Amino acid sequence: MQENERKLQQEAEGGTEQISEKTTEQLEATPQVEPKVTEETTPEIQEETKAEEVSSDAPETSGSTEDSNDHLDEIDESNAEDAEDSDNEKRHYIPILDYHSMSIENLVGELQRLVKNEKVQAIGKHVSSIKYEFDQKFQEFIEHKKEEFVEKGGNEIDFKYNSVTKRQFNEVYSEYREKRDHYYKQLEQSLKDNLQKRLDIIEELKGLIDIEEDINTTYNNFKDLQHRWKTAGPIPRTNYNDVWRTYHHHMEIFYDFLHLNRELRDLDFKHNLEEKQKLVERAEALADEPDLGKAFRELQTLHKIWKEDIGPVAKENREEIWDRFSNATKAMHQRRQEHFLELEKGYEVNLVKKQEIIAAIAKIAEKVSDNHRGIQKQIKDVEELRESFFKAGKVPQKVNEETWGQFKDAVRQFNRSKNSFYKNQKRDQQQNLERKKELLDLAISLKDNDDFASTTPEMKRIQSEWKKIGHVPRKYSDKIWNEFKNACNHYFDRLHSEQNEAHKEEFENFKNKNASLERLKKFQLSGDRKKDLEELKGFLAEWKQHGRIPYNKKHINSKFNKIMDALFKKMGLSRQESDLLRYGNKVQELAKTEDNQAIGNERIFIKRKVDEIKAEIRQLENNLQFFSGDSEDNPLVKQVFNNLNKQKEALQTWKDKLKNLNILEHKLNKEAEEEEQAGEEE
Repeated sequence: MQENERKLQQEAEGGTEQISEKTTEQLEATPQVEPKVTEETTPEIQEETKAEEVSSDAPETSGSTEDSNDHLDEIDESNAEDAEDSDNEKRHYIPILDYHSMSIENLVGELQRLVKNEKVQAIGKHVSSIKYEFDQKFQEFIEHKKEEFVEKGGNEIDFKYNSVTKRQFNEVYSEYREKRDHYYKQLEQSLKDNLQKRLDIIEELKGLIDIEEDINTTYNNFKDLQHRWKTAGPIPRTNYNDVWRTYHHHMEIFYDFLHLNRELRDLDFKHNLEEKQKLVERAEALADEPDLGKAFRELQTLHKIWKEDIGPVAKENREEIWDRFSNATKAMHQRRQEHFLELEKGYEVNLVKKQEIIAAIAKIAEKVSDNHRGIQKQIKDVEELRESFFKAGKVPQKVNEETWGQFKDAVRQFNRSKNSFYKNQKRDQQQNLERKKELLDLAISLKDNDDFASTTPEMKRIQSEWKKIGHVPRKYSDKIWNEFKNACNHYFDRLHSEQNEAHKEEFENFKNKNASLERLKKFQLSGDRKKDLEELKGFLAEWKQHGRIPYNKKHINSKFNKIMDALFKKMGLSRQESDLLRYGNKVQELAKTEDNQAIGNERIFIKRKVDEIKAEIRQLENNLQFFSGDSEDNPLVKQVFNNLNKQKEALQTWKDKLKNLNILEHKLNKEAEEEEQAGEEE
């Protein structure tokens, strides 16, 4: 016992560094394991266990197995932690949520809530659990982003990712650490001082039996020491149980000393027995408490009162009262163990679910699709499986790391196979890029050529060749297309400008069309639909009569059509109806001329337009496959859908025009046949 006291004295004088180091170790404990608490005691302290157990009303004989005191160790360790600071007790009432199923954003939010609203010394296990889950999920998230980066053509060594969520987590966790370190820095000196106070009280207690004075005075001094002990304040949790045992050991010696005044001692023994009987009854009643957490916390409190507030009882009652209290504690311990076993069964069910999810991911990884659309669907499927994995709940701790590793391996294998496909696609796109660069260079070299007769067919061939080449890497697509388009537009603008100089008639037509446009601007609908339609048809006929205009003046056609469309809209005509109305005038003109060659040329022109629009529709529908995994809210997807709808409407309009032309041709053929028959009859 002297050696034990010497070690306690050394720890009390050991300084700030020792206490803070132990404190940090407590806070950084791994949260995933259900703690099995064991006391770390020196051999000298362990040798005196039997004597100390006697002083705490434990049985004098101990032939128990190694784990027979687990039910007491659990209580002692928890009380030691609470004894360090009363605010520690609040940790019992802060629920530990299912952090495993939370997203990294929700984990940050929960950490912020805890750090802002709860005592820093009460949330150590909560914070450690959150950090464990966040680190695992963020690492998996970063690997996922890296795979996406590589998929889009990036080099893995160049990958960088700036995560706002990670930055927020680090800021909140740093705030927690600062608060925690500040708290324990302030607390450690107080704990050290209180430890010294208690050791001094023990020394005074030891000295009471050597003082020659009236027994009543000595007894009063003893009571004063008991009061001082109760108000001495918290001490480091690592010293709590040893200091308490030493104190009770010497208190027992003092009670033996009181045999000189049995009346005082027996009175104390009687009072202590009555109080401990009350505690035992309360402990036994906890067997009927349905709330296991509440019952366990109540039992902790009873043990604390037993230790700190009530002294020993007479030897003849000691074993009986302790056995009852210990048995009630053991029953609670058994209930908790059964509860944990039930939880473990649930974890086993979760393990089966997660293994099925891992197997499903592995199956997809074994047979990755060989086309973009198929891979995009598989990416969506794997993402859904990932979410299911996190929502499946905890698994037994012994297989947690193994299960997590299998999950990451399965996802990684899928990503590798997927990236292999896109790397090959990237190679093809790179080859397409080189071919388009060659065409671009050729177009640039020809854009200022004045030999229009030979250059124009070559520029058209270049444009046709360009359309046949597939996709290029996305980051180059817009740039190279704009450069190519500008080169082509530059050449054809020059060509049309040159043609305008050669065709003076086009400028005269432009002058006449401009005059028609000015008159059309002033035109007002009368409300007589038939009359208004006839007048508008007159404008259309006049506009067509004026013929071709210079290429760089063609914007006037848009102005004319825009006004006509507005007038048709006011009259209630759709865009398609107005287009067909315009074409009806042209059909009438063709009918007047009865020029079969002109009608044939018009038919060829319309069929070519129909074929071109069909090809454009097929191209747009193929383009949509590259967005199969994207939301319809994506601006690019919306643009493709809008273009597709416009092309389909245009296709229907051209088909209707072809129908009108067929009707005209059939009518002319019929009239020709009738005239021929009439001639034969004559």
